[in-house]
Amino acid sequence: MKTTARRAVGALVAAGAAASVLAACGSDSGGDGGKAAGSGSGSKTVTLVSHDSFAASKSVLAEFTKETGYTVKVLRGGDAGAAVNQAVLTKDHPRGDVFFGVDNTLLSRALDNGLFSPYAAKDLGQVAADLQLDAAQHRVTPIDSGDVCVNYDRAYFTAHHLAPPQTFADLVKPAYKNLLVTENVSTSSPGLAFLLGSAATYGDTAWQDYWKQLKANGVEVVDSWEQAYNDRFSGSSAGKQAKGDRPLVVSYASSPPAEVVGVSPAPAQSPVGVSTGTCFRQIEFAGLLHGAKNPAGGKALIDFMLGKTFQQDMPLQMYVDPVRGDAVEPPVFVKYGAKVEHPATLAPDTIAAKRDEWVQAWNGIVLK
Repeated sequence: MKTTARRAVGALVAAGAAASVLAACGSDSGGDGGKAAGSGSGSKTVTLVSHDSFAASKSVLAEFTKETGYTVKVLRGGDAGAAVNQAVLTKDHPRGDVFFGVDNTLLSRALDNGLFSPYAAKDLGQVAADLQLDAAQHRVTPIDSGDVCVNYDRAYFTAHHLAPPQTFADLVKPAYKNLLVTENVSTSSPGLAFLLGSAATYGDTAWQDYWKQLKANGVEVVDSWEQAYNDRFSGSSAGKQAKGDRPLVVSYASSPPAEVVGVSPAPAQSPVGVSTGTCFRQIEFAGLLHGAKNPAGGKALIDFMLGKTFQQDMPLQMYVDPVRGDAVEPPVFVKYGAKVEHPATLAPDTIAAKRDEWVQAWNGIVLK
């Protein structure tokens, strides 16, 4: 399934291996023969540092090269948390010009460590104010959003004549005992988002009682989204092949369209449904790395990523929602994706103040 790389993001441990390097596409239109952004201010290569899940159509990146003269080189640094930590460790000698992939669950870590130089991107007026979490300083630019939600296997619930759960409260009911698989909050971005969603729903301390109930109700915890969705979840195409037996999984509101892309004839509905009362909104940002060797190219790339061409390419590349209000999503994304009207959210300063404490408490409750 195409969301595999995207949905595996999120370890909070430091990166231990060097990132792979991919020359994205296009040819240099001048000068340096494709050398890295660190080659000097005249470089025609702009280097994007990101997580393994970054994806864009070759034709779209070629359009950037045509418009600006810059060729994009992508340095992938593992999952999102590892990539952020690696950027922190190398902040005095940044590996590129732009970092993409820090989300609101980890944003404070990046900002507190001074990773970014301020830049007010073009077309910010097309982005809703509630997505601009650093509007006062413009150290980061919102690029996409997505909702972490419990997904369910439609066939299982139909066969068992059982209504799928719709809220956090439903998940602790006896009817759903031993049905849910989620990700470790210390090693998975969606796992952490699900914890934050429960904290937003139940409050600073009551969420702990909720997780004690989830544990008593048989929640299974695995390390990564890939394990949860592709191995343990019975509703995904990969999970069926792996003989997964959990019909509930913490995944994304965009998982349903991913299951039907390329399927012919197109089904009336996706085999995967979304429990929309269990969602927490993630927002991903790009920022100009402090000390970038090619700041002009970096600014041009951020502007392009917020432009309509890139924004309209993202849904079927990274299975995320564009942040531009005038961006048009592909019909398959609109038809099969779940639109979440009221996702749980937490203020960035609350996440910054409580994240590590909550992760430690969760470990004590769920993993002991």
